[in-house]
Amino acid sequence: MPSLRIRPEAPPILEEWYRRHLSSAVHDISSSGVQPYSFAEIRRLCGIRQQDLDGLVMDDSVSQGGEGIRQAIADRYCGGDADRVMATHGSSEAIALTLATLLRAGDRVVVQEGIYHSLGHYPRAAGCQVETLPLAAVQDGEVAPETLREVITPGTAALIVNFPHNPSGVSLSEKGLHALLTRLDEVGAVLVWDGAMAEVAHRWEVLPDPATLYERTVSYGTFSKTLGLPGLRVGWCVAPPELLRATFPLRDRTTLFLSPLVELIAARAMRAADQLVGRRAAQAGRNLAHLTTWAEEHRDFVRWTRPDGGVCGVLEVEDPAAPDAARTVEDFCRRLLAEHGTLLVPGSAFGVPHGVRLGFGGAEEEFRAGLERLSSFLRATGRRR
Repeated sequence: MPSLRIRPEAPPILEEWYRRHLSSAVHDISSSGVQPYSFAEIRRLCGIRQQDLDGLVMDDSVSQGGEGIRQAIADRYCGGDADRVMATHGSSEAIALTLATLLRAGDRVVVQEGIYHSLGHYPRAAGCQVETLPLAAVQDGEVAPETLREVITPGTAALIVNFPHNPSGVSLSEKGLHALLTRLDEVGAVLVWDGAMAEVAHRWEVLPDPATLYERTVSYGTFSKTLGLPGLRVGWCVAPPELLRATFPLRDRTTLFLSPLVELIAARAMRAADQLVGRRAAQAGRNLAHLTTWAEEHRDFVRWTRPDGGVCGVLEVEDPAAPDAARTVEDFCRRLLAEHGTLLVPGSAFGVPHGVRLGFGGAEEEFRAGLERLSSFLRATGRRR
């Protein structure tokens, strides 16, 4: 049999790390999402009855998403305008569909540093001129004014950002958001906004979806992070209707639409979002308080900056100036997993080679157990930062 002609391409570090290591973890304190709900919990909290499931006809849906799920999302995030909503297989599909449709070779696109891999992949794949918005430019809820002027210049086609940022938890205040939108309006750029963790805020109030404030916005959301339903694999985007319609040829040749069963569960969960998010946000808040104390007790070994929002942050375990920091940190994570069954994600997956992603959205007992094992590992190795 002749060999297959396969185009080689390296997978994203984050996904490859989980593929290789997640099944070995006893304690996972690496996640950027909250503790997942069971289906029994979802049925109870969302009022899904047996007759609702039995009465469902397993028919096709439509490319933009069924009316029920789109309206539920629209009512929560964009003033009820369901024509601006598309329901997708996770926000990853929304990212792929919209960016592949929106971007052209030669476009000047500014991408936030350390962003989720898909958000940076598609501009580069399209042949865009990609510039970086430094993460360090976001301080106290605002992008430094001089950086806004220097990076978001006339001729910029789009700015792609994620707030609260994954993995650092850095976010914008409402004042900072309005300053950003003002600059985008001055140059006529599109805002591409990943709000996967937007519903959990620690420092300021939860921000409104920018699509309600700025017409040239494409925003993404997901059930995987703060809603606690990663296995449902449902996300969405809010965007101008003409952009959504322009994605249909690509979607019609790939995934087509969601399952009506998935749409029913997602619509009910969205209507009960205050309960689902509220419970998990409170849990994450308690974990964060414990983590803050833990980090202070371990300040000789690690450095921790309290996140503005979301349920993860960067724990610095290596000197940023150290040679070959990324390899050292990856080895650190492998040893922690092998010796203590505890999973972290190395910062090389996010362009932060001296740190790891530590998630605090999980079950409290599980989270504390993972931290205890991390403590044991740090003390046993004698690693001091």
